Amino acid sequence: MTSPGLTAALEKMEAAKIRPAAIKSFTHSYRELAAGSTGIVPEDTIDPVDNIPHLDELDATDEQQAAALNRTVVIRLNGGLGTSMGMEKAKSLLPVRGERTFLELMVAQIQYLRKTTGARLPFMVMNSFRTRQDCMAYLESVPGLVVDDLPLDFLQNAVPKLRTSDLSPVTWEQDPELEWCPPGHGDIFTTLYDSGLLAKLLEQGYRYLFIANGDNLGAFPDGRIAAYLAASGAPFLTEVTRRTPADVKGGHLAWRKADGQLILRETAQTAPEDLKYFMDGDRHPFAHCNNLWFDIKALQNRLTETEGVLGLPLIRNEKTVDPTDSDSPAVYQLETAMGAAVQCFAGAQALEVGRDRFLPVKTTNDLLLLRSDVYELGDDAVPKLRPSRAPLINLDPRYYKRIADFDARFPAGPPSLVDAVSLTVEGDWTFGANVQVRGAVTLNPSTTGAGRIPDASILA
Repeated sequence: MTSPGLTAALEKMEAAKIRPAAIKSFTHSYRELAAGSTGIVPEDTIDPVDNIPHLDELDATDEQQAAALNRTVVIRLNGGLGTSMGMEKAKSLLPVRGERTFLELMVAQIQYLRKTTGARLPFMVMNSFRTRQDCMAYLESVPGLVVDDLPLDFLQNAVPKLRTSDLSPVTWEQDPELEWCPPGHGDIFTTLYDSGLLAKLLEQGYRYLFIANGDNLGAFPDGRIAAYLAASGAPFLTEVTRRTPADVKGGHLAWRKADGQLILRETAQTAPEDLKYFMDGDRHPFAHCNNLWFDIKALQNRLTETEGVLGLPLIRNEKTVDPTDSDSPAVYQLETAMGAAVQCFAGAQALEVGRDRFLPVKTTNDLLLLRSDVYELGDDAVPKLRPSRAPLINLDPRYYKRIADFDARFPAGPPSLVDAVSLTVEGDWTFGANVQVRGAVTLNPSTTGAGRIPDASILA
Protein backbone atom coordinates (compact mmCIF):
# COMPACT_ATOMS: atom_id res chain seq x y z
CA MET A 1 0.00 0.00 0.00
CA THR A 2 1.27 3.44 -0.92
CA SER A 3 1.33 5.96 1.95
CA PRO A 4 -0.37 9.37 1.62
CA GLY A 5 3.02 11.08 1.75
CA LEU A 6 4.43 8.99 -1.09
CA THR A 7 1.26 9.42 -3.13
CA ALA A 8 1.48 13.19 -2.80
CA ALA A 9 5.18 13.17 -3.68
CA LEU A 10 4.61 11.03 -6.78
CA GLU A 11 1.78 13.27 -7.95
CA LYS A 12 4.04 16.28 -7.53
CA MET A 13 6.82 14.61 -9.57
CA GLU A 14 4.43 13.55 -12.33
CA ALA A 15 3.01 17.09 -12.54
CA ALA A 16 6.58 18.38 -12.92
CA LYS A 17 7.16 15.85 -15.73
CA ILE A 18 9.98 14.02 -13.92
CA ARG A 19 11.08 10.99 -15.96
CA PRO A 20 9.62 7.54 -15.08
CA ALA A 21 12.83 5.87 -13.92
CA ALA A 22 13.59 8.82 -11.64
CA ILE A 23 10.15 8.44 -10.07
CA LYS A 24 10.79 4.72 -9.54
CA SER A 25 14.17 5.43 -7.96
CA PHE A 26 12.63 8.01 -5.64
CA THR A 27 9.91 5.52 -4.70
CA HIS A 28 12.60 2.99 -3.77
CA SER A 29 14.38 5.52 -1.54
CA TYR A 30 11.11 6.76 0.01
CA ARG A 31 10.08 3.24 1.01
CA GLU A 32 13.50 2.64 2.55
CA LEU A 33 13.07 5.86 4.54
CA ALA A 34 9.53 4.98 5.64
CA ALA A 35 10.73 1.57 6.76
CA GLY A 36 13.21 3.23 9.07
CA SER A 37 16.32 2.83 6.95
CA THR A 38 19.06 5.37 7.54
CA GLY A 39 21.64 3.79 5.24
CA ILE A 40 23.95 3.16 8.20
CA VAL A 41 26.70 0.59 7.60
CA PRO A 42 27.88 -0.73 11.01
CA GLU A 43 31.60 -1.28 11.43
CA ASP A 44 31.13 -4.88 12.55
CA THR A 45 29.53 -5.78 9.19
CA ILE A 46 32.54 -4.84 7.04
CA ASP A 47 36.22 -5.64 6.57
CA PRO A 48 38.85 -3.11 5.42
CA VAL A 49 40.10 -3.13 1.83
CA ASP A 50 43.76 -3.94 1.15
CA ASN A 51 45.99 -5.67 -1.41
CA ILE A 52 44.64 -3.98 -4.51
CA PRO A 53 46.57 -3.18 -7.73
CA HIS A 54 48.30 0.18 -8.16
CA LEU A 55 48.15 2.42 -11.21
CA ASP A 56 51.95 2.41 -11.46
CA GLU A 57 51.85 -1.36 -11.98
CA LEU A 58 49.68 -1.14 -15.08
CA ASP A 59 51.41 -1.70 -18.39
CA ALA A 60 49.82 -0.60 -21.65
CA THR A 61 51.31 0.61 -24.91
CA ASP A 62 50.52 4.05 -26.31
CA GLU A 63 48.45 2.33 -29.01
CA GLN A 64 46.41 0.36 -26.45
CA GLN A 65 45.79 3.50 -24.43
CA ALA A 66 44.71 5.52 -27.46
CA ALA A 67 42.40 2.73 -28.63
CA ALA A 68 40.72 2.50 -25.23
CA LEU A 69 40.37 6.28 -24.92
CA ASN A 70 38.83 6.39 -28.39
CA ARG A 71 35.95 4.31 -27.01
CA THR A 72 35.69 6.30 -23.76
CA VAL A 73 33.21 9.04 -22.85
CA VAL A 74 34.03 11.53 -20.08
CA ILE A 75 31.33 12.92 -17.78
CA ARG A 76 31.90 15.46 -15.04
CA LEU A 77 29.45 16.14 -12.23
CA ASN A 78 28.50 19.81 -12.46
CA GLY A 79 25.37 20.27 -10.38
CA GLY A 80 26.87 21.93 -7.31
CA LEU A 81 26.55 25.61 -6.46
CA GLY A 82 29.40 25.77 -3.97
CA THR A 83 26.96 26.87 -1.27
CA SER A 84 29.33 25.67 1.47
CA MET A 85 31.68 28.44 0.31
CA GLY A 86 28.93 31.04 0.01
CA MET A 87 28.60 30.81 -3.77
CA GLU A 88 25.38 31.30 -5.71
CA LYS A 89 26.49 29.97 -9.10
CA ALA A 90 28.09 26.82 -10.41
CA LYS A 91 31.16 25.87 -8.43
CA SER A 92 32.90 24.88 -11.67
CA LEU A 93 32.91 28.55 -12.75
CA LEU A 94 35.12 29.54 -9.82
CA PRO A 95 38.58 30.74 -10.92
CA VAL A 96 41.17 28.25 -9.72
CA ARG A 97 44.40 29.07 -11.61
CA GLY A 98 44.61 32.74 -12.44
CA GLU A 99 41.39 33.53 -14.29
CA ARG A 100 40.93 29.95 -15.51
CA THR A 101 37.99 28.12 -13.96
CA PHE A 102 37.49 24.46 -13.11
CA LEU A 103 35.35 24.07 -16.22
CA GLU A 104 37.92 25.69 -18.50
CA LEU A 105 40.68 23.44 -17.21
CA MET A 106 38.56 20.29 -17.55
CA VAL A 107 37.92 21.19 -21.18
CA ALA A 108 41.62 21.93 -21.71
CA GLN A 109 42.50 18.44 -20.41
CA ILE A 110 40.17 16.86 -22.96
CA GLN A 111 41.53 18.98 -25.78
CA TYR A 112 45.09 18.00 -24.90
CA LEU A 113 44.28 14.28 -24.88
CA ARG A 114 42.40 14.52 -28.18
CA LYS A 115 45.40 16.25 -29.74
CA THR A 116 48.05 13.86 -28.37
CA THR A 117 46.21 10.53 -28.73
CA GLY A 118 43.81 11.09 -31.63
CA ALA A 119 40.94 9.78 -29.49
CA ARG A 120 37.41 11.11 -30.03
CA LEU A 121 36.89 11.37 -26.27
CA PRO A 122 33.44 13.05 -25.98
CA PHE A 123 33.03 15.36 -23.00
CA MET A 124 29.81 16.21 -21.21
CA VAL A 125 28.65 17.42 -17.82
CA MET A 126 25.70 16.52 -15.62
CA ASN A 127 24.13 19.85 -14.71
CA SER A 128 21.43 20.67 -12.19
CA PHE A 129 18.64 23.11 -12.98
CA ARG A 130 20.62 25.74 -11.05
CA THR A 131 23.93 25.38 -12.91
CA ARG A 132 22.88 24.71 -16.49
CA GLN A 133 22.49 28.16 -18.00
CA ASP A 134 25.85 29.68 -17.01
CA CYS A 135 27.88 26.55 -17.71
CA MET A 136 26.35 25.86 -21.10
CA ALA A 137 27.05 29.44 -22.16
CA TYR A 138 30.75 28.63 -21.79
CA LEU A 139 30.74 25.08 -23.18
CA GLU A 140 28.80 26.05 -26.29
CA SER A 141 31.38 28.76 -27.01
CA VAL A 142 34.28 26.26 -27.26
CA PRO A 143 35.00 25.42 -30.92
CA GLY A 144 35.10 21.73 -31.78
CA LEU A 145 34.08 20.49 -28.36
CA VAL A 146 31.02 18.55 -29.64
CA VAL A 147 31.80 15.03 -30.91
CA ASP A 148 29.50 12.77 -32.95
CA ASP A 149 26.59 15.13 -32.36
CA LEU A 150 26.50 14.08 -28.70
CA PRO A 151 25.13 16.57 -26.14
CA LEU A 152 27.53 18.60 -24.03
CA ASP A 153 25.32 18.16 -21.00
CA PHE A 154 22.30 16.42 -19.57
CA LEU A 155 20.13 17.53 -16.68
CA GLN A 156 20.09 15.90 -13.28
CA ASN A 157 16.66 15.03 -11.92
CA ALA A 158 14.97 16.80 -9.03
CA VAL A 159 12.97 15.22 -6.19
CA PRO A 160 10.68 16.70 -3.53
CA LYS A 161 12.01 17.60 -0.11
CA LEU A 162 10.00 15.76 2.56
CA ARG A 163 8.78 17.08 5.89
CA THR A 164 10.46 15.17 8.70
CA SER A 165 7.19 15.20 10.63
CA ASP A 166 5.08 13.12 8.24
CA LEU A 167 7.25 12.45 5.13
CA SER A 168 4.94 14.53 2.93
CA PRO A 169 6.35 16.84 0.23
CA VAL A 170 7.03 20.24 1.72
CA THR A 171 5.35 23.41 0.45
CA TRP A 172 7.27 26.69 0.59
CA GLU A 173 5.38 29.54 -1.01
CA GLN A 174 8.18 32.04 -0.37
CA ASP A 175 10.30 30.22 -2.98
CA PRO A 176 8.71 27.13 -4.54
CA GLU A 177 12.03 26.17 -6.14
CA LEU A 178 13.29 25.33 -2.64
CA GLU A 179 10.68 22.57 -2.43
CA TRP A 180 12.96 20.52 -4.69
CA CYS A 181 16.46 19.14 -4.34
CA PRO A 182 18.85 17.08 -6.46
CA PRO A 183 18.80 13.38 -5.48
CA GLY A 184 22.56 13.07 -5.12
CA HIS A 185 25.01 12.10 -7.83
CA GLY A 186 23.75 8.50 -7.77
CA ASP A 187 20.99 9.89 -9.98
CA ILE A 188 23.43 9.93 -12.89
CA PHE A 189 22.68 6.30 -13.78
CA THR A 190 18.94 6.80 -13.82
CA THR A 191 19.32 9.91 -15.97
CA LEU A 192 21.70 8.27 -18.46
CA TYR A 193 19.32 5.32 -18.85
CA ASP A 194 16.04 7.24 -18.90
CA SER A 195 17.29 9.75 -21.45
CA GLY A 196 18.40 7.02 -23.85
CA LEU A 197 21.96 8.37 -23.77
CA LEU A 198 23.56 5.05 -22.77
CA ALA A 199 21.92 3.28 -25.69
CA LYS A 200 23.04 6.06 -28.04
CA LEU A 201 26.65 5.78 -26.86
CA LEU A 202 26.66 2.04 -27.51
CA GLU A 203 25.18 2.56 -30.98
CA GLN A 204 28.01 4.97 -31.82
CA GLY A 205 30.72 2.53 -30.79
CA TYR A 206 31.58 3.78 -27.31
CA ARG A 207 32.19 1.17 -24.62
CA TYR A 208 33.70 2.86 -21.57
CA LEU A 209 32.55 5.66 -19.31
CA PHE A 210 34.70 7.77 -16.99
CA ILE A 211 32.83 9.84 -14.41
CA ALA A 212 34.41 12.22 -11.88
CA ASN A 213 33.60 15.21 -9.71
CA GLY A 214 33.79 18.62 -11.33
CA ASP A 215 35.97 20.02 -8.53
CA ASN A 216 38.72 17.38 -8.90
CA LEU A 217 41.19 18.54 -11.53
CA GLY A 218 43.42 15.54 -10.88
CA ALA A 219 40.78 13.25 -12.37
CA PHE A 220 41.66 13.36 -16.05
CA PRO A 221 40.93 10.24 -18.19
CA ASP A 222 44.20 8.31 -17.90
CA GLY A 223 44.76 6.01 -20.88
CA ARG A 224 46.44 3.36 -18.71
CA ILE A 225 43.28 2.90 -16.69
CA ALA A 226 41.08 2.84 -19.78
CA ALA A 227 43.29 0.15 -21.33
CA TYR A 228 43.29 -1.84 -18.08
CA LEU A 229 39.50 -1.76 -17.90
CA ALA A 230 39.25 -2.86 -21.53
CA ALA A 231 41.62 -5.79 -20.98
CA SER A 232 40.16 -6.88 -17.64
CA GLY A 233 36.56 -7.24 -18.73
CA ALA A 234 35.47 -5.79 -15.37
CA PRO A 235 32.06 -4.09 -15.38
CA PHE A 236 33.17 -1.35 -13.01
CA LEU A 237 36.39 0.05 -11.58
CA THR A 238 36.74 2.69 -8.88
CA GLU A 239 39.84 4.64 -7.89
CA VAL A 240 41.09 4.95 -4.31
CA THR A 241 44.13 6.66 -2.82
CA ARG A 242 45.98 6.57 0.48
CA ARG A 243 44.29 8.71 3.09
CA THR A 244 45.88 11.78 4.64
CA PRO A 245 44.81 13.91 7.64
CA ALA A 246 42.71 15.94 5.17
CA ASP A 247 40.56 12.89 4.31
CA VAL A 248 38.88 12.12 7.62
CA LYS A 249 35.40 12.86 6.24
CA GLY A 250 35.62 11.23 2.81
CA GLY A 251 34.07 7.90 1.90
CA HIS A 252 35.98 4.62 1.85
CA LEU A 253 35.53 1.16 0.33
CA ALA A 254 35.05 -1.99 2.38
CA TRP A 255 34.29 -5.66 1.94
CA ARG A 256 30.80 -6.59 3.15
CA LYS A 257 31.16 -9.63 5.41
CA ALA A 258 27.78 -11.08 4.49
CA ASP A 259 28.65 -11.78 0.86
CA GLY A 260 32.19 -10.55 0.20
CA GLN A 261 30.92 -7.73 -2.03
CA LEU A 262 32.88 -4.50 -2.39
CA ILE A 263 30.83 -1.55 -1.04
CA LEU A 264 31.22 2.17 -0.36
CA ARG A 265 30.60 3.73 3.05
CA GLU A 266 30.17 7.51 3.29
CA THR A 267 30.30 9.67 6.43
CA ALA A 268 26.50 9.96 6.44
CA GLN A 269 26.30 6.14 6.50
CA THR A 270 28.45 5.80 9.61
CA ALA A 271 26.95 5.50 13.11
CA PRO A 272 28.29 8.00 15.68
CA GLU A 273 29.84 5.20 17.71
CA ASP A 274 31.72 3.99 14.60
CA LEU A 275 33.17 7.35 13.53
CA LYS A 276 36.44 6.59 15.32
CA TYR A 277 36.89 3.59 13.02
CA PHE A 278 35.72 5.48 9.94
CA MET A 279 38.34 8.19 10.49
CA ASP A 280 41.13 5.74 11.35
CA GLY A 281 43.50 5.87 8.39
CA ASP A 282 45.32 2.75 9.56
CA ARG A 283 42.13 0.69 9.71
CA HIS A 284 40.63 2.08 6.48
CA PRO A 285 43.71 3.28 4.57
CA PHE A 286 42.08 4.26 1.28
CA ALA A 287 40.05 7.38 0.49
CA HIS A 288 37.44 6.94 -2.23
CA CYS A 289 38.25 9.35 -5.09
CA ASN A 290 34.84 9.21 -6.78
CA ASN A 291 36.67 8.58 -10.06
CA LEU A 292 34.58 5.82 -11.64
CA TRP A 293 35.06 3.72 -14.78
CA PHE A 294 32.24 1.67 -16.31
CA ASP A 295 31.75 -0.79 -19.09
CA ILE A 296 28.80 0.96 -20.76
CA LYS A 297 27.30 -2.32 -21.97
CA ALA A 298 27.37 -3.82 -18.46
CA LEU A 299 25.79 -0.67 -17.04
CA GLN A 300 23.08 -0.59 -19.71
CA ASN A 301 22.27 -4.28 -19.19
CA ARG A 302 21.95 -3.86 -15.43
CA LEU A 303 19.74 -0.78 -15.74
CA THR A 304 17.55 -2.49 -18.34
CA GLU A 305 17.03 -5.39 -15.92
CA THR A 306 16.04 -3.02 -13.11
CA GLU A 307 14.10 -0.50 -15.23
CA GLY A 308 16.60 2.21 -14.37
CA VAL A 309 16.65 1.58 -10.61
CA LEU A 310 20.00 0.37 -9.29
CA GLY A 311 18.67 0.42 -5.73
CA LEU A 312 21.58 2.39 -4.32
CA PRO A 313 21.72 2.74 -0.52
CA LEU A 314 19.74 5.64 0.89
CA ILE A 315 21.53 8.70 2.25
CA ARG A 316 19.11 10.65 4.44
CA ASN A 317 20.13 14.29 4.85
CA GLU A 318 18.19 16.36 7.37
CA LYS A 319 18.08 20.09 6.58
CA THR A 320 15.64 23.01 6.58
CA VAL A 321 13.62 23.75 3.46
CA ASP A 322 15.34 27.13 3.20
CA PRO A 323 19.02 26.50 3.97
CA THR A 324 19.44 30.15 4.96
CA ASP A 325 16.53 30.08 7.45
CA SER A 326 17.00 27.77 10.41
CA ASP A 327 13.39 28.42 11.46
CA SER A 328 11.94 27.07 8.20
CA PRO A 329 10.45 23.54 8.27
CA ALA A 330 12.79 20.60 8.82
CA VAL A 331 13.01 18.34 5.78
CA TYR A 332 14.66 15.17 4.59
CA GLN A 333 16.56 15.21 1.31
CA LEU A 334 16.76 11.69 -0.11
CA GLU A 335 20.05 11.16 -1.89
CA THR A 336 22.28 8.40 -3.23
CA ALA A 337 26.01 8.34 -4.03
CA MET A 338 27.20 7.19 -7.44
CA GLY A 339 30.21 5.41 -5.94
CA ALA A 340 27.82 3.08 -4.13
CA ALA A 341 27.16 1.45 -7.51
CA VAL A 342 30.24 -0.66 -6.75
CA GLN A 343 28.00 -3.00 -4.77
CA CYS A 344 25.69 -3.52 -7.75
CA PHE A 345 28.25 -5.23 -9.97
CA ALA A 346 29.79 -8.63 -9.31
CA GLY A 347 33.41 -8.45 -10.36
CA ALA A 348 33.77 -4.73 -9.61
CA GLN A 349 37.37 -3.72 -8.96
CA ALA A 350 39.31 -1.07 -7.05
CA LEU A 351 42.56 0.51 -8.20
CA GLU A 352 44.99 2.42 -6.01
CA VAL A 353 46.14 5.71 -7.55
CA GLY A 354 48.46 8.46 -6.44
CA ARG A 355 47.34 11.54 -4.60
CA ASP A 356 47.73 13.49 -7.84
CA ARG A 357 44.41 12.03 -9.06
CA PHE A 358 42.51 13.21 -5.97
CA LEU A 359 42.49 17.00 -5.62
CA PRO A 360 38.94 17.83 -4.46
CA VAL A 361 38.13 21.41 -3.53
CA LYS A 362 35.52 21.25 -0.79
CA THR A 363 36.67 24.25 1.26
CA THR A 364 38.72 27.40 0.83
CA ASN A 365 41.57 25.50 2.52
CA ASP A 366 41.70 23.27 -0.57
CA LEU A 367 41.28 26.24 -2.89
CA LEU A 368 44.23 28.12 -1.37
CA LEU A 369 46.47 25.11 -2.01
CA LEU A 370 45.37 24.67 -5.61
CA ARG A 371 45.78 28.37 -6.38
CA SER A 372 49.26 28.47 -4.82
CA ASP A 373 52.72 27.54 -6.07
CA VAL A 374 52.37 24.13 -4.43
CA TYR A 375 50.98 23.08 -7.82
CA GLU A 376 52.12 23.84 -11.34
CA LEU A 377 50.08 23.47 -14.49
CA GLY A 378 51.53 21.82 -17.59
CA ASP A 379 50.35 21.69 -21.18
CA ASP A 380 47.90 18.94 -20.20
CA ALA A 381 46.14 21.35 -17.76
CA VAL A 382 46.57 18.86 -14.91
CA PRO A 383 47.84 20.31 -11.58
CA LYS A 384 51.11 18.68 -10.51
CA LEU A 385 52.42 18.77 -6.96
CA ARG A 386 55.85 20.42 -6.68
CA PRO A 387 56.93 19.42 -3.14
CA SER A 388 56.87 15.80 -1.99
CA ARG A 389 53.71 16.44 0.02
CA ALA A 390 51.10 19.20 0.12
CA PRO A 391 51.06 21.29 3.31
CA LEU A 392 48.07 21.12 5.62
CA ILE A 393 45.98 24.30 5.52
CA ASN A 394 43.55 25.37 8.25
CA LEU A 395 41.96 28.80 7.79
CA ASP A 396 39.69 30.30 10.44
CA PRO A 397 36.17 29.61 9.06
CA ARG A 398 34.81 32.77 10.64
CA TYR A 399 36.78 34.86 8.15
CA TYR A 400 37.73 32.56 5.27
CA LYS A 401 34.87 30.09 4.71
CA ARG A 402 32.93 32.20 2.20
CA ILE A 403 34.67 32.79 -1.11
CA ALA A 404 34.07 36.57 -1.06
CA ASP A 405 35.67 36.86 2.40
CA PHE A 406 38.50 34.53 1.36
CA ASP A 407 39.33 36.54 -1.78
CA ALA A 408 39.23 39.81 0.17
CA ARG A 409 41.93 38.51 2.52
CA PHE A 410 44.23 37.44 -0.33
CA PRO A 411 43.89 40.51 -2.59
CA ALA A 412 47.30 39.94 -4.21
CA GLY A 413 46.82 36.20 -4.55
CA PRO A 414 47.93 33.30 -2.34
CA PRO A 415 51.22 33.28 -0.44
CA SER A 416 54.04 30.98 -1.52
CA LEU A 417 53.39 27.62 0.15
CA VAL A 418 55.88 25.42 -1.67
CA ASP A 419 58.20 25.34 1.37
CA ALA A 420 55.40 25.10 3.94
CA VAL A 421 54.55 22.10 6.12
CA SER A 422 51.35 23.65 7.45
CA LEU A 423 49.58 26.98 7.71
CA THR A 424 47.04 27.60 10.47
CA VAL A 425 45.34 30.99 10.51
CA GLU A 426 43.43 31.95 13.65
CA GLY A 427 41.59 35.24 13.53
CA ASP A 428 41.25 37.82 10.79
CA TRP A 429 44.42 38.31 8.71
CA THR A 430 44.89 39.89 5.28
CA PHE A 431 47.93 38.81 3.27
CA GLY A 432 50.05 41.23 1.28
CA ALA A 433 51.85 40.46 -1.98
CA ASN A 434 54.75 38.00 -2.30
CA VAL A 435 54.37 36.51 1.18
CA GLN A 436 56.27 33.25 1.78
CA VAL A 437 55.34 30.54 4.28
CA ARG A 438 58.10 28.18 5.39
CA GLY A 439 57.76 25.19 7.70
CA ALA A 440 54.86 24.97 10.16
CA VAL A 441 53.27 28.37 10.73
CA THR A 442 50.41 29.45 12.99
CA LEU A 443 49.00 32.96 12.95
CA ASN A 444 47.28 33.83 16.23
CA PRO A 445 44.42 36.33 16.52
CA SER A 446 45.55 39.95 16.27
CA THR A 447 45.16 42.02 19.42
CA THR A 448 43.70 44.82 17.29
CA GLY A 449 40.93 42.58 15.93
CA ALA A 450 42.32 42.30 12.40
CA GLY A 451 45.87 41.94 11.20
CA ARG A 452 47.82 42.38 7.98
CA ILE A 453 50.84 40.49 6.73
CA PRO A 454 53.07 43.05 4.96
CA ASP A 455 54.25 42.56 1.39
CA ALA A 456 57.29 40.30 0.93
CA SER A 457 57.01 38.87 4.46
CA ILE A 458 58.58 35.51 5.28
CA LEU A 459 56.54 33.52 7.80
CA ALA A 460 58.52 30.73 9.43
